[in-house]
Amino acid sequence: MSSQLHTFITTEEVQTKVQELAIQISKDYNQTQLHLVGVLKGSFIFLADLARALKIPCSIYFVHASSYGDRQTSSGIVKIQHSLNMSNKHVLIIEDILDTGLTLSSIIKEFDKQQPASLKVCAFLNKPERRQADIEADYTGFTIPNEFVVGYGLDYGELYRNLPYIARLENAEESS
Repeated sequence: MSSQLHTFITTEEVQTKVQELAIQISKDYNQTQLHLVGVLKGSFIFLADLARALKIPCSIYFVHASSYGDRQTSSGIVKIQHSLNMSNKHVLIIEDILDTGLTLSSIIKEFDKQQPASLKVCAFLNKPERRQADIEADYTGFTIPNEFVVGYGLDYGELYRNLPYIARLENAEESS
């Protein structure tokens, strides 16, 4: 069965929202060096656009976290790989999509152990219908229904990350 893409959030809407988030984050962290931690792989495009739009000093780091054993189904076991020390730093975790919340919840617990000066989350997409962990983002781009979406860093079998917009993927093997 072949998959079909349908534009869900346009390139213009994506870029407008990134600018809005950057303005708010820059205001909230005024006079503070911010440490952005992108969750690989999905957040890399959003993180790059957001970092360029910020008006405050920031450092950029990445953490690799995954709970997906196959293309769409979470295994429930989160594997986190990093060698970061965020003790006494202002940390903003950058996530492509806040879905079940299991991965993000594990990352937050991991960084909380290091006692950062502050720890917040910025998720480009929020899909609350699928939430399994009690977690919300401090900054959210768009809240979306429970549909499988790709683009702007989000993939299906490592494809479609490069799209400059968000698209619904119909006829995918299974909804995420």
